[in-house]
Amino acid sequence: MQIIGYNGWGKNARLSNGEMDLVITLDVGPRILRCGFVGGRNVFAEIDGQQGCEGEKEWMIRGGHRLWVAPEAKPQTYELDNVPVEVEEIRNGVRTIQKPGSLTKIRKTMEITLDPNRNRVRIEHILRNTGRSAKTLSPWALSVMAPGGKAFIPMPGKIPHTKCLTHNQEWSIWAYTDFSDPRWTIGSRYIIFRQDRRRGPNKLGIQHREGWIAYQLRDVLFVKYFTMEDGREYPDGGVNFETFSNEQFLELESLGPMVVLKPGAEVRHEEVWRVFKGVPACRTESDIDRVIRPLAQSEFKAGGRKARR
Repeated sequence: MQIIGYNGWGKNARLSNGEMDLVITLDVGPRILRCGFVGGRNVFAEIDGQQGCEGEKEWMIRGGHRLWVAPEAKPQTYELDNVPVEVEEIRNGVRTIQKPGSLTKIRKTMEITLDPNRNRVRIEHILRNTGRSAKTLSPWALSVMAPGGKAFIPMPGKIPHTKCLTHNQEWSIWAYTDFSDPRWTIGSRYIIFRQDRRRGPNKLGIQHREGWIAYQLRDVLFVKYFTMEDGREYPDGGVNFETFSNEQFLELESLGPMVVLKPGAEVRHEEVWRVFKGVPACRTESDIDRVIRPLAQSEFKAGGRKARR
């Protein structure tokens, strides 16, 4: 771990394996500010006017990767995270710990590790109830992706009509969701969602069992891995993945199961990230099958995760 200045914040932990690096601010958060190749572009958004600041009276998105509490509600979800966090060095990474929120009494922790031998990041998102009453909630991990890219969302494999007489997907649609928006391409095997600086908010939630979501920014591919537990309740109509985009960014959001978190108890939610470079532009489902899917599924082969198709 190296302590550096970054975007106006004076105290930030930098992790690097020589090829890629992460920057985790210690001045606010918990928040991962940067993920990318050394000397290359940050795959996360950096919102102008919200860098290097702390102590604001309103919650700031800033960009990067954060930990929230679902379901979304005001003011609880937007509890301020603009003061310094504690940091502990762990093997191949850091643990950042926020003081319990004054509204929710929830303490947020991220355990962040970077593999020294390959471009693989593991984040353990931890919510602990420090209050006196139980809380019903879900851990919510949100990556705010840099503008100009596109998300690739795999859908379940098709089943013949004669063998599938009921639905096998749950989608949640918000009041402002608009599928006539040209940012969406809803195909047979994938959903493509593009970020466009000219277009405002749009959102979709999915009960996602395929195990991975990808975002391509020029020739860099960011892949987020997470799981779904069958038989568990999830927020927002039963979804464990949501994507949101506006003029500034596109978010990739994974959610854990709903839990009743008793005083003193904690809940954990894991994500794994992989980052690849030199990836050719993908525009069609055939492109995704040929280029994106083999890269994404290399994690299942290497790490023993179960791939779905």
